[in-house]
Amino acid sequence: MKIVKFIVSLLFGLMFINAGLDKFLHYMPMPKATPEQMKVFAAFGELHWLMPLVGAVEIIGGLLFIFPKTRALGAIIILPVMVGILLHNFSIDKSTTGMSIAGVLFLINLWMIIDNKDKYKALVQ
Repeated sequence: MKIVKFIVSLLFGLMFINAGLDKFLHYMPMPKATPEQMKVFAAFGELHWLMPLVGAVEIIGGLLFIFPKTRALGAIIILPVMVGILLHNFSIDKSTTGMSIAGVLFLINLWMIIDNKDKYKALVQ
């Protein structure tokens, strides 16, 4: 089970590192956006600091998520981004592929948070 958790965490972390790097380097092709998505992306573009911030959080959270010692912190750092991805896919994107990938990633994130719940107890006491 430890090996499965490490492999899942490694893949999860690498996906977020890749997504974060793409926010800076723009190397992944973008699929054709709907008019509604274009409005959202235009709004995000007005906030010049937003995408670099999200990219940095994805890279840092992804790196922390990979290593068992820092996985609990990485899972918490990634959670707000993951919720945003999930909300985007279920409200704007609505593609089956996007929703299923976002759902699986969200479940992995929740799994790691639940798995590390003892590490969070000091924060909420």
